[in-house]
Amino acid sequence: MPTISTRGEQLPASAIRKLVPHADRAKAKGIKVYHLNIGQPDLPTPEVALEAIRNIDRKILEYSPSDGFLSYREKLVKYYAKFNIEVTSDEIIITTGGSEGVLFAFLACLNPGDEIIVPEPAYANYMAFAISAGAVIRTVPSSIDEGFALPPMEKFEALINERTKGIMICNPNNPTGYLYTRKEMNQIRDLVKKYDLYLFSDEVYREFIYTGSPYISAFHLQGIEKNVVLIDSVSKRYSECGIRIGAIITKNEALRKTLMKFCQARLSPPLIGQIAAEASLDASDEYMLDVYDEYVARRKFLIDSLNRIPGVYSPMPMGAFYSMVRLPIDDSDKFCQWMLEEFQYNGATVFMAPASGFYSEPGLGQNEVRMAYVLNIDDLRKAIECLEEALKVYPGRTI
Repeated sequence: MPTISTRGEQLPASAIRKLVPHADRAKAKGIKVYHLNIGQPDLPTPEVALEAIRNIDRKILEYSPSDGFLSYREKLVKYYAKFNIEVTSDEIIITTGGSEGVLFAFLACLNPGDEIIVPEPAYANYMAFAISAGAVIRTVPSSIDEGFALPPMEKFEALINERTKGIMICNPNNPTGYLYTRKEMNQIRDLVKKYDLYLFSDEVYREFIYTGSPYISAFHLQGIEKNVVLIDSVSKRYSECGIRIGAIITKNEALRKTLMKFCQARLSPPLIGQIAAEASLDASDEYMLDVYDEYVARRKFLIDSLNRIPGVYSPMPMGAFYSMVRLPIDDSDKFCQWMLEEFQYNGATVFMAPASGFYSEPGLGQNEVRMAYVLNIDDLRKAIECLEEALKVYPGRTI
C-alpha cells in the first residue's frame, strides 16, 4: 500500500473544523448547535452583490485573467486609498480567498527549510500553509493576561538566524482581536529592515476596529515597501466567505512575477466570486455602518457576559470579531468535544474552537478557547447560558 506524504502527516488538523463530525452528530440527534467556532458571519451579504449574481447574463462562464479582472483591481485601488494605502492595479493579484494568498506568498518567498516568525496564538492555517511550502514557523507566545500585546522585540530577534526569511502578522488579529499599535508596528518595521525580511501582513479585518485607535497597515511603514506582502479577503467584511475571493498586494516586481507563475498554474480566480466582490465595493456606507455597529454591540455583550461567569476571563478585543477566552477547565480539546458529545442545555450546545490549535508550543492554550461573535445577541445569550451551565457539571473543571 503506498504511504502518505510526510507533508500530509505533519499537517495539523483544523482547530476550527476538526470537531465538525461531532457537531453533525449532535444536530442529527435534534440538538441545536451554536457555532462560535468559525468566523462565518450571520449578517447579510450586500444586496448589490446578490443582485450582481442574479443578473449574470453570460453565455459562457469562462476563465478570468490569472491575476483577476482589471476592472475589479482598479476599483480596489480606490478602496485601499480610503485607508491611505497607495497601490496600483498592477500591484494587486486576485486570489481564491485570502488562504490562497497566504499559501502562494509562502510558496513564492520561502524555500524548504526557511523559517518565518509568528506571534502566537495565530490563525491556525498559517501553520498548514507553511508546512505545505516546506517552511518552518517559529513562534513568539503572547499572553492573555497582557491582552495578547506584541511580545518584546528581543524575543523575535533571538529566533532570527540564517534561515529566517520573514515575519507574519495578522492585524487586527485573528484569533485574539488585538490591534497592533503604531509603536509595535514601527518595531516590526525596524526588525524587518535590519535583517531584510519579508513582512507578511494579513489585514482582512481592517473595517472592524472598535477602540478609536488607528489602523496601521504594513504599507504605512516607510522604508520596507518592497518587503511587504499584504493579504486581503472579502469574506469577512461583506459576509462573503463562500465566494472565495482574496488578494495579494506587493510592490516587489520580482515577487509579483513569481506569484503570477503560481496564479497561472491554477489558471483563474473564481469568476462568479469576482463579479460579486466587485459589486460589493459599491455597498452603501449605511450597510457598512450597520455591520460595524452590530459587531460593537455583540462584542460588548459577549465579553461582559463571559467575564461575569466565575473562573472565566476574556480581554476586550480591539478589532476583528473573535475573542480568546480562558475557562476553568483541564483541557480545551476535551471540553469542546465533551460539549458536542455529552452536554446539552434546553436542547442546545455550543461549538467552540480549542485554543491549542492556535499555538504551536505544546501545552499553551490548554485552558483557552476561541469564540467568534458572529451570531445575533439573542443566540449569543443562549450560547453563554449553555456554556455557564456546562461549566458547572464538566468533569474536568479546575475550580
